[in-house]
Amino acid sequence: MDMVYLAQAIEFRIGSKQWRYYDHGPKVVPPLICLPGTAGTADVYYKQIMSLSIKGYRVISVDIPRVWNYQEWVHSFEKFLDAIDIHHVHLYGTSLGGFLAQLFAQHRPRRVRSLVLSNSFLETHRFAAAMPWSSIVSWTPSFLLKRYILTGIRDGPHEPFIADSVDFVVCQLETLSREDLASRLTLNSGAASVGRLTLSDSFITIMDTNDYCAIPQELKDQVGERYPGARRAILKTGGDFPFLSRPDEVNLHLQLHMRRVGVEGQPDLVKGMSSGSSGSAPPKEDDNNMGDKKKDDDVNDPSAGSGGGSQSSDAPNPPLSPPDSDPETHDLDVQHASPGTCSSTTACTPSIMAQVAVPAWLLQVHVVGEEKQFIMVHIAAVPLVSFIINLYVRLQLYFTLSLC
Repeated sequence: MDMVYLAQAIEFRIGSKQWRYYDHGPKVVPPLICLPGTAGTADVYYKQIMSLSIKGYRVISVDIPRVWNYQEWVHSFEKFLDAIDIHHVHLYGTSLGGFLAQLFAQHRPRRVRSLVLSNSFLETHRFAAAMPWSSIVSWTPSFLLKRYILTGIRDGPHEPFIADSVDFVVCQLETLSREDLASRLTLNSGAASVGRLTLSDSFITIMDTNDYCAIPQELKDQVGERYPGARRAILKTGGDFPFLSRPDEVNLHLQLHMRRVGVEGQPDLVKGMSSGSSGSAPPKEDDNNMGDKKKDDDVNDPSAGSGGGSQSSDAPNPPLSPPDSDPETHDLDVQHASPGTCSSTTACTPSIMAQVAVPAWLLQVHVVGEEKQFIMVHIAAVPLVSFIINLYVRLQLYFTLSLC
């Protein structure tokens, strides 16, 4: 898919909460609202917005606002829906976004028509146990919060498109403030669990990756056991961010889910869409000058050599790839040309080191290989004791200066 720049994100404030979102597609179609995970923003779903909105579906991608508990999330999200005049929604959430979607469906069952859960979970006790310093997360410096979030991303070489999705999300992580990171980690580690939903299992789709993920397999299995009648969509690969690394498969499952719950796209309402822009290949011209089947195959086969037979002068030339790059590498570069992100892998990596560069040994992102198709994220552990001592010294200095 060719990269298309999205319109500028919509931002407005409701009380003390700042909301930022994208809204594309016909307004008469019931919307699919996408909720990102801890490290994501509204921009990470740009491939779903581009693909589904052209097919006549309304897709809204939302940034998680700065909320500190789940009751605050439910009330804030309900006010957001009221502000944009939406009463019934279909929610697609990944990781923390899937957990928040389930909580909203539990407490506001009349507003949620269906759920799509990807690499999600039902309770946060395991994350709370792995984060004993959650009580001081609001005081923690930004670079440590980013480092902690990045520890959940699998290090080592990845497939090209998975590596590119990791690089994209790391760029988005750099745009989040310390308060945003602290609130999301607080939500992720706060003691909470999803209760029973009144929503039928037939209106739920569980879409998980089958290779590796930051969410433990045990927690993902609990989601499947809670909703035994839900439709299962298993992606063979995709990593933590299949909506970026495997967008075609994810978009297909989302489209099938929307049709299954009674929502049909209306491409005729999409502005600027012509009747011939459905994405299908143009019809192939008949070559009446070729009576021999072998010669006809040689003409239609773009891999045939120049000496493989005569060609008609009316036959279209096959598409050519850029001379200095293969198609796979070209696709990796294209994915970075999204709104508010870096334009390439090499352009993105220095920005991370520039903003978190003081302790350079905390976070190092290396590009491996001549084609720069693999990204390895090395994260060195910082002893918790040294962090607490450093924080204690700073607090003592602050109170001493205050008394003086």
